[in-house]
Amino acid sequence: MPEIRVIDPHSEQLGIMKTGEALRLADQYGLDLVEISPTAKPPICRIMDFGKYKYDQEKKKKEQKKHQVQTKLKEVKFRVNVGDHDYDTKMRNLNKFIEHGDRVKVSLMFRGRENAHRELGFEVIQRIIKDSAETTTVDQVPRLQGRFVHAILVPKKTQK
Repeated sequence: MPEIRVIDPHSEQLGIMKTGEALRLADQYGLDLVEISPTAKPPICRIMDFGKYKYDQEKKKKEQKKHQVQTKLKEVKFRVNVGDHDYDTKMRNLNKFIEHGDRVKVSLMFRGRENAHRELGFEVIQRIIKDSAETTTVDQVPRLQGRFVHAILVPKKTQK
C-alpha cells in the first residue's frame, strides 16, 4: 500500500502513514478520507465529513449567485422623423433603463424614401448619444445594418 500524508479533522498533521491505516483512523472518527493534493509526494489526504463539505460548497455557490447582478439588453426604437414629444418620452424610457443598470440598444429604422437620407438617421442617433452622455457611455458605435442603424449604450461607471 502506498503512503499518504494525513491531516485530522482539527487541521493537525498526523504524519505519513499507510493508506489502510489512514482509512481505519477515518473510520474511528466516523468521517471520510478525502484526497486533497494528489500530485504532492506523498499525496495529502484529510479526514473530513465529505457530505457536509459538498453541502457547504453548494451553499456558497448559491449565495454567490444571489449577489450577481444580471444586466439585460433593452431596446428603444426611434424613427428618422421622430417628433419632439415622442423623442422626450423615448429618452425618459432610455434613462429609466440606464438607471436600472441595463444596457440599451438604440435602433432607428428607415422606410421607403428615408433610405435616401440616411445621414438624418445618424444625426438622430448622435443627438441621442449627446443627450444621454451624462449617464451613459457608447459600447457599440452607431452602425448601419440593412434598414437599421444600431448603437448600444451602457451605464457609466460611478466612482466610489
